Amino acid sequence: MDDAPIPYLQRTRDWYLALGYDNPYRYAQFDDVPFQPLEQPLADTAVTLVTTAAPYQPGLGPQGPGAPLNAAVKFYVPYAGDTARDHDLRVAHVAIDRRHTSMEDSNCWFPLPLLRELARAGRLRLAPRFHGAPTNRSQRHTLEADVPLIVQRCLEDGVAAALLVPNCPVCHQTLALTARGLEAAGIATVVMGCAKDIVEQAGVPRFLFSDFPLGNGAGKPHDGASQRQTLELALQLLASATRPRTTLQSPLRWSASADWKLDYCNAERATPAERARARAEFDAAKAQARALKAAAIS
Repeated sequence: MDDAPIPYLQRTRDWYLALGYDNPYRYAQFDDVPFQPLEQPLADTAVTLVTTAAPYQPGLGPQGPGAPLNAAVKFYVPYAGDTARDHDLRVAHVAIDRRHTSMEDSNCWFPLPLLRELARAGRLRLAPRFHGAPTNRSQRHTLEADVPLIVQRCLEDGVAAALLVPNCPVCHQTLALTARGLEAAGIATVVMGCAKDIVEQAGVPRFLFSDFPLGNGAGKPHDGASQRQTLELALQLLASATRPRTTLQSPLRWSASADWKLDYCNAERATPAERARARAEFDAAKAQARALKAAAIS
């Protein structure tokens, strides 16, 4: 069906099996969901942004439009940045949909400029820092190391609400776990993403689902109206939700045709040569990532 979201849980499981891995990744699943209502008007609320995008690192290979998966620029410790200025954050380090999106417009995955505009208009208060969450396949490390650090920094800044924008499938899990931690600490959250089944299985308080290719959780590229409407929907959800597991689907469509949904990690549409190439790329990226991770958290 055109309106059915991509089944990322099943699609990625089948893809890993097709590549010859015999231990498909198991995504997080929780029954209980913490929930923190927004207790003051949005105009009085200190809002932060949490992203899985990585700071651009010159000299570490392609990271711009059309870049392949680049494990060299992955990060493994949460970082924070000044919300008062612009930042060059990119998504070449994660498995977004490279076939159907351009990776040209960072506003699709990092809507800080638009948040600053709303803050200047008095719509909200912008916290002094935004936060970068590592896309870690280890749920235990995310829950025990990364989430507590992000929560601590948000509490230090007096944050009352957070918008979380994931990119790849595991990014959606990472920021779902982060949202749960923030809510348990009394900070209201909205996840703005494109992988509906992964986020809802993990269990989050509020989820704005955009049925777009991965890497566009904050709106369509080079489409200011789409980006503004997406952010407005997230803020509406932040203020209006009365219970956990509240999902709001954006009415925006990526394109007139839904054929783009058939391509991402679809073993049935990949030739043996394409699967072999993907396996080689994954193995190389994993080896590189292990070395970088060991150096980063040793």
